[in-house]
Amino acid sequence: MSLTKQPLVMARTLGVAIIATLGLASCATYDEEFATINSRLDQLDAKVQGAAQSAESANQSAQQANQRLDQMESRVQQLEAAPRRKPRG
Repeated sequence: MSLTKQPLVMARTLGVAIIATLGLASCATYDEEFATINSRLDQLDAKVQGAAQSAESANQSAQQANQRLDQMESRVQQLEAAPRRKPRG
């Protein structure tokens, strides 16, 4: 399981556990409370998905930055290893 999906699974599992623990899914008097819980779980799902997308985007940006740094480091090493030029004049 990927790390970005783990909070989503945990949120769903928590919701199922709450409903199972109450054991009152068939009672009409609790319909509103279950709707509230489901709404909160949906909001949590949306936040987790948004956070996962943001984390993935940040990870890709960091990888690209690391690649650019690697290219720059390679060029710096080439310049440092090159023979020194004598100044004109």
